[in-house]
Amino acid sequence: MNQTTRLILFTILYFLVILLIPALIVNKEALVKSEPIAQEKAVTPELQEQKTPEDQELMITVLRDADQTVETIDLESYVAGVVASEMPASFEIEALKAQALAARTYVTRILAEGAPELPGGAEITDTTTHQVYKNKEELKSIWKDDFDWKMKKIEEAVQETKGEIITYQGEPITASFFSTSNGWTENAGDYWNEDIPYLKSVESKWDQEVAPGYEETVTISLGEFQKKLGITLAKGEAGNILERTPGNRVKTIEIGGKTFSGREIREALNLRSSDFNWLMQGDQVVIETRGYGHGVGMSQYGANGMALEGKNYSEIVSHYFKDITISPIEQAVPSLVAHR
Repeated sequence: MNQTTRLILFTILYFLVILLIPALIVNKEALVKSEPIAQEKAVTPELQEQKTPEDQELMITVLRDADQTVETIDLESYVAGVVASEMPASFEIEALKAQALAARTYVTRILAEGAPELPGGAEITDTTTHQVYKNKEELKSIWKDDFDWKMKKIEEAVQETKGEIITYQGEPITASFFSTSNGWTENAGDYWNEDIPYLKSVESKWDQEVAPGYEETVTISLGEFQKKLGITLAKGEAGNILERTPGNRVKTIEIGGKTFSGREIREALNLRSSDFNWLMQGDQVVIETRGYGHGVGMSQYGANGMALEGKNYSEIVSHYFKDITISPIEQAVPSLVAHR
């Protein structure tokens, strides 16, 4: 190879080196930068956006009875609207917490069992058919200047029990509640004709001390009394209570040749309670009642009385619902959280 040829080859190699080295450097930098980008793409869609069951919000669809519309709201806001509608905000915070547990358990059980068929695909009504519910705008209209402190107190009770429900043998209970006992709660079987192991008669001594409507007297005409019961009374006939329940409410009564349950009398005459006595005064019937409501489950005024004595919400619900456990929703009904 002559000198001229060697010079030409050297020149070619020189230019190749100059061109290739920068390209190799650029490619190496590009490869290094691509690694974290690839990792970020793998994490973002599945891991960073995926929520755990504890973080997911259950949504409730509520049939608003007044205008037959459907309102969709998250579970805890719904519970706050129920507590605000079903229990006075002036009650002790531990009583409000117990009410929040009952309200949350009630709707959770409905959802877990399969919501009833309601207009617009709603899962629950806002009436006493299920639980009374009002939203914040409605509560502002009702409470006016008291809205802020009342709502703050109720939301505190709801948040401090967030996600908790009452269970029996791992299942959400029928968390029934009522206003005022007559000193005792009622066995479910004595009012609904269905025995439920955790809904047993227990003493509720606080109601008489704290409930303003513990006793009530109503007077109705003899004619209205007979019409509503579908009976005809002989002159001087008053009827007889045949049996009382362990909760001291009327179980059966004989009057006008017919036998009624205490519940039938209560509903026919629109009485506050099925713990009643009556007497005839000329052409009028005077009826005295004790307590207010069906008597099964948690007494709200009883719960407030317990709270005033220093009992917490766990102690309150454990008194009124026998052999129960307070459980997280995701533990008691994991399928409900996973599929909503």
